[in-house]
Amino acid sequence: MICKPLNIKYLLISFFLLLHVSTLYADSELAPLPNTINAYLQANLEQRLKQLGLSDAASQKKLAITLIDITDVDQPRVASVNGNTMMYAASLPKIAILLGAFERIEQGDITLDDEFRDLLTQMIRFSSNKAATEVFNRVGKQYLANLLQSPRYHLYDKTNNGGLWVGKEYGKGGAWKRDPLHNLSHGATSFQAARFYYLLETGQLVSPALTKEMKEILSKPGIAHKFVKGLKAEHPEAEIYRKSGSWKQWHADSALIEHDGHSYIAVALAEDPRGGQWLSELIVAFDELIVEPAPLAFLH
Repeated sequence: MICKPLNIKYLLISFFLLLHVSTLYADSELAPLPNTINAYLQANLEQRLKQLGLSDAASQKKLAITLIDITDVDQPRVASVNGNTMMYAASLPKIAILLGAFERIEQGDITLDDEFRDLLTQMIRFSSNKAATEVFNRVGKQYLANLLQSPRYHLYDKTNNGGLWVGKEYGKGGAWKRDPLHNLSHGATSFQAARFYYLLETGQLVSPALTKEMKEILSKPGIAHKFVKGLKAEHPEAEIYRKSGSWKQWHADSALIEHDGHSYIAVALAEDPRGGQWLSELIVAFDELIVEPAPLAFLH
């Protein structure tokens, strides 16, 4: 079969996504995601959403996705649907607390002993709210808010609709400070959550040595649902570095995945009672797009 010329719709999508990525972090101290928006990946991602019956959820902004192929980490391929849509993300923003903890460790304010490493592991692998609250308070609420908005990281950016935010302890009680744009206590955009993993994989979080420690804590997920449930059923050998979240109708998952010589970052945020099942199905589709790519959207 012969592929027809690229549809102008997808060329325009790619152009505007490319412009977004290339200008978003021009003043950041970190290297941004390179200018590598991929028209085929974007088009095929949208085609898979249609096949899964999720196009309407995406158009209603009840679903936000960012997928980044980092098999060649120096030339990542990016696709995104509602990537800058800020949504309630439950426990997913605990990755921001993890970053804050390691910044404090780097500065010598916290010692990474066995007890504290176990606390971080409980927070990430098993999503312990008690552990998250303890670490959040040790890091410092205002410290973390400033770090996420700092020129170095820009993981929460007011000029681009937000990003990772932790404005409340993980327990009962009121919020300390909801995010400035959307009044969310625990929020994320899929693009900023994906950036976290990209910075992790490229050694740009804190320091290269501590980045390896962070990645180890994100490994070996202790809860087998959403991305883990979907992917492990198809590829039990896959290595997954992951943080998810759920509360009521909000479901979120984020992961760096490695298997069969491929590496990619996947983030999905959903607002629907069926969101957990959506994410289990989506990760299988994401994996096929990266590991077994096919130009679905261009074969008519």
